[in-house]
Amino acid sequence: MSVQGQKRRLAPSAIAALKGERPIVSLTAYTTPIARLLDPHVDFMLVGDSLGMVLYGLDSTVGVTLDMMIAHGQAVMRGSERACVVVDLPFGSYQQSKEQAFHSAARVLKETGCSAVKLEGGAEMAETVAFLTSRGIPVLGHVGLMPQLVNTTGGYRSLGRNDREAEKIRRDARAIDEAGAFAIVVEGTVEPLAREITATLSAPTIGIGASPACDGQILVSDDMLGIFNDFKPRFVKHFAELAPLMSQAFADYAAEVKARTFPGIEHTFQVKSEKKD
Repeated sequence: MSVQGQKRRLAPSAIAALKGERPIVSLTAYTTPIARLLDPHVDFMLVGDSLGMVLYGLDSTVGVTLDMMIAHGQAVMRGSERACVVVDLPFGSYQQSKEQAFHSAARVLKETGCSAVKLEGGAEMAETVAFLTSRGIPVLGHVGLMPQLVNTTGGYRSLGRNDREAEKIRRDARAIDEAGAFAIVVEGTVEPLAREITATLSAPTIGIGASPACDGQILVSDDMLGIFNDFKPRFVKHFAELAPLMSQAFADYAAEVKARTFPGIEHTFQVKSEKKD
């Protein structure tokens, strides 16, 4: 395809400009086939470190590495041409210093070709977000429930139910907004607080377990498809129930192989006989 004929990929600035215009649509993607299916329907797809749990069977996202994120980021980029692609910076790849964050983010952008990175953290990460954005790296922020901090926050639970938690989330969101994030994921935050934060920030909010009033929404694709069934958070809606269909297909395949009804002769390659004079 010629350069003139290429579709133009949505930029982070285009995502930011949707605030107040219409809701922003996002889902996670980890593989080329899923990226191809998502591309026509989402504004941005997130290569989330949730892949550690969804694809690798880890107990949390903490064990995900930068190399894993880059490999899956490359796969998603190969399967998309229109949607903005954002890649998570995994735990330990950016918290040490803003210089470490830049090194990790630069690797991700260079080696995947994605448009932006996402990192978790509030006021304590604002300087890092500003450092990255001022050096040409768009950042998607993430406040509220932060899965990378699960070991210090007492597990997965909704936040903002008391004044102390609510004020911290307000302060975190404001700090990341002022630092220049093009959008901010608000996760696991009680609805009235998420609604309030959305109304006060200049950057769009992307809700997950937050509020219908958020500027956009995101879910883990395997959750909304009904494939990942280890647990089902309150905020997940199954738009399909693919796990039973997949399980039945696997069972049917196994039965046909054992019964020698698959493969049939129509699934094999035959040697063509030569015509005789």
